[in-house]
Amino acid sequence: MRIAVSTLGMPGDGLDRAIEIAAGHGCQGLELRLHPDTGVHAGLGAQERRSVRERVEQAGLEISALAGYVGICKPGPDKPVVEALLADLRLAADLGASGVRVFPRGGDAGIGARRLKAVSGPAADLGRRVLVETHDSMATGAAVAALLTEAGLPATTGAIWDLLHPWRHGESPAATLAALGPWLTYVQVKDAVSADDSTPVPMGEGSVPLEEAGALLRAAGFDGWVSLEWERTWYPQVAPVEEILPGATAWVRRFGAQASPLR
Repeated sequence: MRIAVSTLGMPGDGLDRAIEIAAGHGCQGLELRLHPDTGVHAGLGAQERRSVRERVEQAGLEISALAGYVGICKPGPDKPVVEALLADLRLAADLGASGVRVFPRGGDAGIGARRLKAVSGPAADLGRRVLVETHDSMATGAAVAALLTEAGLPATTGAIWDLLHPWRHGESPAATLAALGPWLTYVQVKDAVSADDSTPVPMGEGSVPLEEAGALLRAAGFDGWVSLEWERTWYPQVAPVEEILPGATAWVRRFGAQASPLR
């Protein structure tokens, strides 16, 4: 496993500060939230894109993923969704990120599969993947796996396992991993007060089954990115991400040894 940190945990900080935090706390990657507030988004020009990539690479980091906000199953016409996702995929190619995170934002797997197919050719040409997160209307591994199976595009799609959401919706870590196994590309790690109260807390101080999930990933030989998604943007009262990163890096060190290949 390789450790990254999301800029979601650094509200108000610019890219240079995010790079400093990631590099200074033993991270190998930086997950970039795509939003005007962060300064990284699909509206950047060519020179700005080069600058972002160069600054990250000069610090010895990789961009683990772009955390986009496209709703792949969002009700409505396909065209705006497809165009927005293509713009994010082109940005990923320019920045050197291997994939773009999307949310479901709807429960119709047929809609999402159709849109994933619509971008699969350009995604393949760009060498990038669309990563569907266990979130909102498809919070479980089973739901995301059903979408990705219907799309049938293993070369250009993958799954992000946010450790909080499937568990909050009653799916055990073992069931999530079993469902996502063929698709699992990326893990977002975090802890929270309880299944009913998602307020972030330091790793190991909440109720998310982190030990169980880590042991399962180690046994499966997962060797992808693990990103600390410290949601300080949504919970400004919580501690700075710098105080939480040591626990996340320790978790990755503890469970990073591979027992057998996942796929």
